[in-house]
Amino acid sequence: MRLKSELYKKEQIKLSNKIIEILELDENAQIILYYLDNDVEKQNKILKLIPELRKYFSFGFIRGIESPDVLKRPWLSIIRQITKLTHAYNSKDKHLTIDEKQIRTKIYTFSEI
Repeated sequence: MRLKSELYKKEQIKLSNKIIEILELDENAQIILYYLDNDVEKQNKILKLIPELRKYFSFGFIRGIESPDVLKRPWLSIIRQITKLTHAYNSKDKHLTIDEKQIRTKIYTFSEI
C-alpha cells in the first residue's frame, strides 16, 4: 500500500499553498497570532478544508484534523503541520500595545523551502 505522501504529493502542496494564501502574510511573510485569533473568517476558511485535508493527508499526527473539537485552536495546528511541506516557519514572542493594554502574543515568519 502506497503512502498518501506519494499518491497525493501535488494535492498536498496545493493545499499547503492554499493555507498560505488564506493567511494573507504581510510583506515580510509574517502573521501575528493575536490578529489571527481575532479573524474568524480566516479560521473558518482553514477549518472548511478539513474534509479535503483528511482525503489527502495521513492525519493521525495532526490533531487539528483528527479531532478539531478537542483543541482550542485547531486551525493553528493545521497551519503549522500542513504548511511544513512548502514553507519553514519560525515563531517569536511579540508584545503589542492595543488600547493601552500590553498583549503578549507570537509572530510567525514563513519562508519558502
